[in-house]
Amino acid sequence: MIRHINKTEIQGQTLVEYALIIALIAVVLIVALNALSGGIGNTFEAATEALE
Repeated sequence: MIRHINKTEIQGQTLVEYALIIALIAVVLIVALNALSGGIGNTFEAATEALE
């Protein structure tokens, strides 16, 4: 059988897809910041010591 897809179903699917993409980006950013947190902290600490 052929099922007709209405406009609200397509908009709902698009909204879910955007939400999944945003969630994936957030997870990647959190992982990256956790991985780099030591290096970033050391860099700022070195800069602070150099300015003193």
